[in-house]
Amino acid sequence: MRIRRIDLTFTALQLPLDILALYAAGVGAYLLRFSRFVTEVRPVLQNVPFGNYLQTVSFFVGVWLFLFVVSGLYSTQPRKAWNEMGRIALACTAGVMILIATVFLRREFATSRFIVLAVWAFSLILVVVERLFLRTMRHLLLRARWGHKNVVIIGQSTAANQIEEEYQRRPILGFTVLKRFAEWNNETKNAINKLRQKKPIDVILLADPDLPKNRALELIAYTEQEHITFHYLADLFAARFSRIEVSTATGLPVIEVKRTPLDGWGRIAKRAFDILFSLLMLIITSPLTLFSMLAILIEDRLPVIFQNIRVGEGGRTFKLYKLRSMYRKFSIGPQFSQQKERLALEQKLIAEKSIKHGPVYKIAEDPRVTKVGKFIRRWSLDELAQFWNVLIGDMSVVGPRPHQPREVEKYLPHQRRVLAIRPGITGLAQISGRSDLEFEDEVGLDAWYIENWSLWLDLYIVLKTPFTILYRRGVY
Repeated sequence: MRIRRIDLTFTALQLPLDILALYAAGVGAYLLRFSRFVTEVRPVLQNVPFGNYLQTVSFFVGVWLFLFVVSGLYSTQPRKAWNEMGRIALACTAGVMILIATVFLRREFATSRFIVLAVWAFSLILVVVERLFLRTMRHLLLRARWGHKNVVIIGQSTAANQIEEEYQRRPILGFTVLKRFAEWNNETKNAINKLRQKKPIDVILLADPDLPKNRALELIAYTEQEHITFHYLADLFAARFSRIEVSTATGLPVIEVKRTPLDGWGRIAKRAFDILFSLLMLIITSPLTLFSMLAILIEDRLPVIFQNIRVGEGGRTFKLYKLRSMYRKFSIGPQFSQQKERLALEQKLIAEKSIKHGPVYKIAEDPRVTKVGKFIRRWSLDELAQFWNVLIGDMSVVGPRPHQPREVEKYLPHQRRVLAIRPGITGLAQISGRSDLEFEDEVGLDAWYIENWSLWLDLYIVLKTPFTILYRRGVY
């Protein structure tokens, strides 16, 4: 399951606020030590320049953060308050022990013991206060039902009753029960599909221990196909999954099956990478983009930017931006008229010239492409505008290629797996063959990427993409 956006936001806020709190603790300890109130009681024996002191503080902020990571203080799964406060106390105490050991080993016996103790006390207090503030703000938003996941419960067991009551009684758990069904069958499936037309469904929780295995597997297949998170009670299945997480917030063990490491901090890291990289590329490639736009304008007038409806993460549609490479009179999209005639021509060309099989087509020697269009397609300059899609969050730098709704409609159930994450400008399938691959092979590569994602894999794909373009491999 993808972590709730509210949880991702508050998890992401923890790091900068922890850094701020730790620096405040260091500076606060320094100011207190050299304040008139303290110096009158304990005179200063050795002056400590603030610049040198701040360098030392910066080093130990890094040590404290490392200890926070080791203590599990950056988990994307919310913890109980006492558990989190205990971990903070342990990490801050370990940090000050390292500070004392460093002073001893470096024989800096003149170092103020007052400052050491003040740093420990201030760091503990400020981080606890900061974390309690974040916790309070998160709870207030959840009580107002902001950031809730919509859940459908299937089952009539006592445990199902208990979970439903807990979700309704405790909104801070972050789930709103939309509907409950007695069992899973075709009627339930149709009812859920109708319900989804009114409200999005994020989670289906199976709480029926007597549901036959074949029906349970049908339910799992349905949630995979429709990109709905699947939860089930711990005693329902003996099978073990490679990525699971157990939650006991309701008093009963509920297991979540995770489909990708692109969750929690992985999702935050990938989004941060996307924002920084897309901003950088938009700036660096702006001369090429402007030159290409001018060439398109001279050859075939406006518009120079082509908008096309594509299907993205979770099956949601968005407008994909490209530099226009086809003649205006043949272009298909929301900007243009006479769509029926143009679609008919495209279907004819697909039937006669498509070199790919399956739901996705590739027209060889497409007569609708302009002279400028052939050039910018050859060097993938038409895709530079997609960095704007990345910046606004419709796409990622790396991921499966986004396809048109009429292509996605033809996907087989297992092929819809590629819609589990944001689509990308480049991807594992693109560097492995670009348009030479059959769609089923692309799906296999994209599925492997989804299950084995890492930031290093993204960097590898990004670095290899220019060489794929340079060697003309499977040019679109």
